[in-house]
Amino acid sequence: MYDYHVHSSYSDGEFLTRMLRAAADADLDGVGFADHCNVSEREHLRRYKKRFAFNLDVTYERRREAIEDLRREADIEIFDAVEMDYHEADEAEIRAFLAEADFDYAVGSVHEIEEANVHWDYFADRSEREQRAAVDEYFDRVVSLVESELFDIAAHVDIVERNPALRGYATAEHYRDVAAALADSRTVPEVNAGRIDREYGEFHPNPPFLEVLGEYDIGVTVGSDSHSPDALRERIPQLERRLESAPVETVELSL
Repeated sequence: MYDYHVHSSYSDGEFLTRMLRAAADADLDGVGFADHCNVSEREHLRRYKKRFAFNLDVTYERRREAIEDLRREADIEIFDAVEMDYHEADEAEIRAFLAEADFDYAVGSVHEIEEANVHWDYFADRSEREQRAAVDEYFDRVVSLVESELFDIAAHVDIVERNPALRGYATAEHYRDVAAALADSRTVPEVNAGRIDREYGEFHPNPPFLEVLGEYDIGVTVGSDSHSPDALRERIPQLERRLESAPVETVELSL
């Protein structure tokens, strides 16, 4: 089993060595460090980036050296990856950076709606019509992410469900739009455990969405989306149990 979506202290997780030890404890065959990265030149995102210090675009070479050191002593495979924020306005910058950095693979994520992070309380103050429009925007952007062919993995493809103000507005039509795009793409969605132990309590995609992916015969990768060793150790058995009954096949990336 491979966990392709783990974070380290190069974004908002814990030290590489601690996360790697947890991956070994969970009996994984391989773990991928996919730290957050944003290369947008848009001003509000430049401010956000400075505030939260997600700077993998300037530190990835140093992290790569650390990963190479760890590979010499580890008993499991270690992948040098990235989780890129996606917006269609940033495609040129993303494409140039990924070509330059040459990661083992790239994970694409939609975190932005209406120039706000999908997790923010900002949406709680919007009307129902505006909340529904935000969810429409989100799924339109996920489709654009897939169609861009920039990424190997599409992360947490219904992340809007994490926000109570946006939860429940996704429709079967949204799911089918994403599934149809994935069916024509090299991009693979993941089963993501990033909120299984939090208030939301579900995997991504949620059961109805996963059923639609199964109808389209779309495979999935596995991502614990762990930011701490304890989360990684706890989520891997939960993912294994979920995948036993999932209506989709688990696939490995060709690396």
